[in-house]
Amino acid sequence: MKAPIRVAVTGAAGNIGYALLWRIASGDCFGADQPVILQLLEVTPALDRLRGTILELEDSAFPLLAGIVGTDDPQVAFAGVHAAFLVGSRPRTKDMDRADLVRANGPIFVGQGAAIGAVADPNVKVLVVGNPCNTNALIARANAKNLPSRQFTAMTRLDQNRAEAQLALRLGTTVSALRNVFVWGNHADTMYPDVSQATVDGKALGPLLDAAWLKGDFIQTVATRGKAIIVARGASSAASAASAAVDHMRDWVRGTGDRIVSMALPSEGWYGIPEGLVFSFPCRVDAKGAIQVIEGLPLDDFGRARLQLNVDDLDAERKAVADLL
Repeated sequence: MKAPIRVAVTGAAGNIGYALLWRIASGDCFGADQPVILQLLEVTPALDRLRGTILELEDSAFPLLAGIVGTDDPQVAFAGVHAAFLVGSRPRTKDMDRADLVRANGPIFVGQGAAIGAVADPNVKVLVVGNPCNTNALIARANAKNLPSRQFTAMTRLDQNRAEAQLALRLGTTVSALRNVFVWGNHADTMYPDVSQATVDGKALGPLLDAAWLKGDFIQTVATRGKAIIVARGASSAASAASAAVDHMRDWVRGTGDRIVSMALPSEGWYGIPEGLVFSFPCRVDAKGAIQVIEGLPLDDFGRARLQLNVDDLDAERKAVADLL
């Protein structure tokens, strides 16, 4: 058995955190031979609820769960962690626009980024799930001044998973038959699911589908899926978001082989995206956990226009939180 790794989860008593913790503790994320110590962060008013979550984790008797820490102190939660899921953030209310959400959540990620930079393992892998996740990752990265930018990512894997599900339904197949569907841009309704490299049962996917559907209803359905879930169940995505977070971190830790996946990370100028913007790119991860953005993929006029929409939105969000960077 390997030595335990330390894994931080913020917002651990919330709906996404609740769904996520059991997947981590069971070995789904880091492997069936990798013990974990969970370091769980919550706001002070939610500590009683967090205590209940910890009691349930203890009662689940996971062989891989080597310890649990529950706290409202980021310095404690992030101490020595090898992986961090930044889930906790203020949800958007009906009277808030996206700019309000950016400003409301930004300060949370200032403090968490600073704590990660101060006390986490130097090679920590940080995944931001709490929305608006791209800009929250930008803020956290900016305040963890001693850590490389590629150690901070934002989650667009949920958009990728939603896209794959819609494609499988349209084709009458299973998600397992699909490869190399990925998402560009922001985790927002401007994101762009790209099937130009995708295959189904080893065959090019694009020619099997109507181009008008791919550019219209397909994108619209994926972009508004979160809203549809809220309407249907009266609450935002939780289990599917947790599952996507596991997919993202598992691929980051264990590698993707030759598969293409979606990861948002600070741009280094790839595809002309302004440096520093946390933007989703087509990526592979090697066996050592190094993320490699796949360069040189073709983009048509439609695709370039979609990317620019995301650049414009993310640039506006960056300007809105300039004092936090």
